[in-house]
Amino acid sequence: MSGGVDSSVAAARLVDQGWEVVGVTLHLWDQLPGTARGRCCAPEDVHDARRVADRLGIPHYSFDRRDTFLREVVEPFVEEYLRGHTPSPCTKCNQQIKLPALLRIADMIGARKVATGHYARVLRDARGHVRVARGLDLGKDQSYYLYALAPDVLERLELVLGTSTKADVRQEALRRGLAGASKGESQDLCFVPGASYHEVIERFAGDRIRPGIIVDRTGQRLADHRGIHRFTVGQRKGLGLGPGPTRFVTRIDGDEARVVVGPEADLFSSKIRVAAPRLASGVVLPMRASVRVRYRHDGQDAWLRDEGGTLCICFDEPVRAPTVGQAAVGYDGDFVVAGGVVTEVIPQAVA
Repeated sequence: MSGGVDSSVAAARLVDQGWEVVGVTLHLWDQLPGTARGRCCAPEDVHDARRVADRLGIPHYSFDRRDTFLREVVEPFVEEYLRGHTPSPCTKCNQQIKLPALLRIADMIGARKVATGHYARVLRDARGHVRVARGLDLGKDQSYYLYALAPDVLERLELVLGTSTKADVRQEALRRGLAGASKGESQDLCFVPGASYHEVIERFAGDRIRPGIIVDRTGQRLADHRGIHRFTVGQRKGLGLGPGPTRFVTRIDGDEARVVVGPEADLFSSKIRVAAPRLASGVVLPMRASVRVRYRHDGQDAWLRDEGGTLCICFDEPVRAPTVGQAAVGYDGDFVVAGGVVTEVIPQAVA
């Protein structure tokens, strides 16, 4: 229970269904000095979670997991940006922090299931394999972040909001009079509330920040920069290049601290590779899938093929701005069938 609308309504519905419910809040992060207060992990969020638990008549406990979150999520996030990659920390948090911690707590107290407020579903396919599936509210669907969950985790996971829309959940929270029902939507990473990524990275990276240069596709020097962590592939604004043709960040060279810019056409790729992919139960490669290369991506049709333990994703049509460090997640209809972190993007001309 984060103290937000989604987990509060999930807990209330479980109580209505007759479950014996225990509310758990994981304290993962403290607000950084000088940054705006976010809508997650603030002291009032824990307070709101407890108020909801009190209203529902269920026990509530808070567990400190700040050290683990810093070590497993925040520090790798910083390292990836310093290498010129764009990580997806929410996937790692769900896989390595939140759900393992909640399952351990569940085992300690004898709880059979763990429930969260994610907008996704856990379903069985036609052959009986348990899989993550899209939530019915496609605007809020969070199955992308859950692709790496193992079958034994999915067997114990209850996703109560998977068939609901966000609007309905908020109205239900208001109707029930739950604390935090009118809180605004959180769009930021929980450890980057109200602050730009580069400010947070600079707090942790210290003297590892290296200045470098911005070059065009021919290698001609265009400008200097204060660190590659300030750039992401596909970025157009804030490049500091002055007047001239519209340019986008097309590649980031972490070894040389070099940012390459070019026309939008240079952002497209027909092939990417994923190391150490996670395949859903029963999936056999090669197969067809619709692949999302970022959370706010509708997905594009592709072939998924095994290349010596590496997942090769070959798109029917070039995809815009796939990025090393982001997750690529494949779907067969609503079912998640494969996913992993992008480790290589093959330029369209090469692919």
